[in-house]
Amino acid sequence: MNGVPEFYIMGCRVYENGRITVRDVLVSEGRYEFTVSYNPDIPAADGRDMILAPSFCDLHTHLREPGFSEKETIKSGTTAAARGGFTTVCAMPNLNPIADDKNIIAGEKKLIKDTALIEVLPYAAITLGEKGETLTDIVSLHEDCCGFSDDGKGIQNAALMKQAMLLTASVGGFIAAHAEDEGLLKQEGAVNDGEASKRYGLVGMPAAAEYKQVERDLILAGETNCRYHVCHISAKESVNAVRYAKKTGVKVTCEVTPHHLALSETDITEDSGRFKMNPPLRSEDDRQEIISAIADGAIDVIATDHAPHTYAEKAAGLSGSAFGTVGSETAFAVCNTFLVERGIINYERLLHMMCDKPREILGKKTAPGWVLLDTKTKWKVNPERFLSKGKSTPFEGMELTGDVVMTVINRKVVYFNRGLLHFDSEKKADS
Repeated sequence: MNGVPEFYIMGCRVYENGRITVRDVLVSEGRYEFTVSYNPDIPAADGRDMILAPSFCDLHTHLREPGFSEKETIKSGTTAAARGGFTTVCAMPNLNPIADDKNIIAGEKKLIKDTALIEVLPYAAITLGEKGETLTDIVSLHEDCCGFSDDGKGIQNAALMKQAMLLTASVGGFIAAHAEDEGLLKQEGAVNDGEASKRYGLVGMPAAAEYKQVERDLILAGETNCRYHVCHISAKESVNAVRYAKKTGVKVTCEVTPHHLALSETDITEDSGRFKMNPPLRSEDDRQEIISAIADGAIDVIATDHAPHTYAEKAAGLSGSAFGTVGSETAFAVCNTFLVERGIINYERLLHMMCDKPREILGKKTAPGWVLLDTKTKWKVNPERFLSKGKSTPFEGMELTGDVVMTVINRKVVYFNRGLLHFDSEKKADS
């Protein structure tokens, strides 16, 4: 990216090894260094509201390509992710064709190599065609993917899931599960089975459809010694099941999305597709349990579940719209606004959940990157300014606090918002 100046950040908070310290930093050509000597010809920015940290890693995103490029492309999705401070994203396999064999994943990787702005690690499907009937060749696919998931669908057959876990454990991989027991769904619902379903007269999606399958899978994970990761956790019973399983030694981790930690069904203000996602926004009691679990460490990771759709697909109200919301470009600001600004967690905890823990779960080295954050700027969410092709968000019109100044991967600046830097008119050499 051209036009990025060399500059100092004076008194910047730097996140390293789980701790924040205050340092003066020189940024130049995609690199930064701590400094004690100063060139008066280089502009200096006020760093009091800035944090420099490792770049974010998203364990759960949908880039829609190949197969659904009208919704998103690898190029547009990774551009949006870079704008959100992410330099590694893990792409779900529910594409067309579904990423369930080596040749298909090789084709996906070719698209990634040719068009991605940042690092993209693809998931492989657990079952062929995500039909929940026949397992993919998990052992041979392990080296081709970051993990295994049938995201968008729960594995209904417990015996099949157990076999998938045994094979995944044998190669040291992990399963990222969309937990949903279809037998507990009345029919395809649109919102949580509760206050929202009553208010809008819609079929509700019961929390039990999530937590009953989470409970089943946690038993299987304990039996197989498989690493099991719960995607987009939303129900208080799921959270408590994970808490208990961790105490008993099950290798379980879980993620929460920014929209599930910030919003509940009471925040659905209109019959609009921007409030439709799966799992749905749950009750306020569920959200409060999520907040508690973020604070006490039971929830490990913030992941976006960035799921873009076309305007038409999200314009049919709660009942007729597709499930999914975009999230890459608002993730940090939402978490900063609803967690740190409200005193629920500090920046060390938030950055651990967005930078460190996702990479620990991946268990592999990711491309080196860093992000510069402004923690105090306020901005109103305008989806028309998103870099993603998807524009549907429950945060539309909301004022958020905090934004991304710069995102760097492999010493290449992939996003830069110069307007968030406040340069001093005079820099003191001893400052």
